[in-house]
Amino acid sequence: MEFSIVTSMSKRKPADLLILPFWQESKSVKGAHSECAQFSKLTSESIKSGDFSGKEGELLVLYPDSLPEKRLILLGLGNAKKCGLETLRRTFATVTKACRGKNITSLHVLVPEVTNFSEEAIAAAIAEGMSLASYYFDELKAESLKEDKMYRVQRITLLGVKPSSLAACQKVETVVQAVNAARDLVNRNADQVNPENIGKFAKSLEKEYKSIKTTVLTRSEIEKNKMGLLLAVSRGASCDPSFSIIEYKGNPRSKECTAIVGKGVTYDTGGLNLKPTGGIETMKCDMAGAAAVLGTMKAIAALGLKVNVIGAIPSTENAIGPVSFKPGDVYPSFSGKTVEITNTDAEGRLILADAVAYVEKHFSPKYIIDLATLTGAMVISLGEEATGFFTNDDKLGKALVESGDATNELLWRMPLYPEYKEKLRSTIADLKNWNGRDAGSCVAATFIQQFMNDTPWAHLDIAGTAYLSKPKLYHNTNATGVGIRLLVNFFEKMEKN
Repeated sequence: MEFSIVTSMSKRKPADLLILPFWQESKSVKGAHSECAQFSKLTSESIKSGDFSGKEGELLVLYPDSLPEKRLILLGLGNAKKCGLETLRRTFATVTKACRGKNITSLHVLVPEVTNFSEEAIAAAIAEGMSLASYYFDELKAESLKEDKMYRVQRITLLGVKPSSLAACQKVETVVQAVNAARDLVNRNADQVNPENIGKFAKSLEKEYKSIKTTVLTRSEIEKNKMGLLLAVSRGASCDPSFSIIEYKGNPRSKECTAIVGKGVTYDTGGLNLKPTGGIETMKCDMAGAAAVLGTMKAIAALGLKVNVIGAIPSTENAIGPVSFKPGDVYPSFSGKTVEITNTDAEGRLILADAVAYVEKHFSPKYIIDLATLTGAMVISLGEEATGFFTNDDKLGKALVESGDATNELLWRMPLYPEYKEKLRSTIADLKNWNGRDAGSCVAATFIQQFMNDTPWAHLDIAGTAYLSKPKLYHNTNATGVGIRLLVNFFEKMEKN
């Protein structure tokens, strides 16, 4: 999507659509920009008749014959005092979705004047909502039904703002392209996005960006590194596991780095503890944590952020075969601790345990942040509205929450009580991987924590937010790419500090 800026309404060129924003007041509808007044002859009758009230997300299409645009949309932003950046993302996303399939490729947007936000922030929020909502995934459809044969919005011109806002829109578009790459990975078939191809995507980043170095460990190298838990989970799979290590050096003068680790189970059958119908159908999404890491690395490299980040992705299928890992057996981990398998469907924590121990030992990061579609219990706790997260460091937790609030990839902190560790006691191994449904998400996070020392760490359980039960807001498919915008914001703040 291409963005441009025109500072004056009078200088705009012909386009397919003009968007005028309005506030909903107690007894009236008010233009959200002073320039709305010049269109009063076209809009007043619609407002007086009650056809348009200005409520949040409301659209009314008019067909004037006196404008450079073929169509005019009145867009409701709701109450002016309650309008935030997320309001702008959501409301302007509705326009993008309304344009799909229609002969509309170019838009003019009169940028609303919103109190307490800069022009750049307002423009970026509008661009973000419209760009996120423009994503579609049709590569698995028949040729005759593909959406690329339909009209799509290609050019958006923001009216009435300074030229400096363009850079903010272009930065947003760069990040959204990374989000869309992650969405594609999650939406594709599990056979397309297997551990080998996860490694190939990681290697492609090295070719695309000089600031990235990628190493992909194959099965033999994973065996040499004694990553016994990753190997255990992979035993039943027809494809070999991989462990991708992506090193981004945006600040070569500093030795400090942050590690982000993504769960890459490219299909999760549950193993011998087989998932039932109703739970197995969406399990191609179980690598959404890996997709988030790949998307984040792509975004920060494209933006050239002056931070150092290590991306680590343990990847495997959790399948069933003659040599599948078995409940009741004990397997060694990279850290040296042994684990009794009490449930093969609690496999994500196993591969993350090896991965976080590996990055802590080899890179000594300042922070470790892992992302994983880890537990159904988190969906029960928080639904699809927020990601539950755990941390052993208040400062890190506060920074992540702030970035979640800024991007509306909301986080809710969950506890890591010492008592949860007691639930992991095993009589035949150092610990077990599962202890029933009680405090399921908390026990899973506590398990991962046992494989690190004192490095500040956060675990983001994105089980509810990575793959929606149905499209909503600016997500037109189930896959959301959650975590990328949050982490980019986190690293931008780190860069400034």
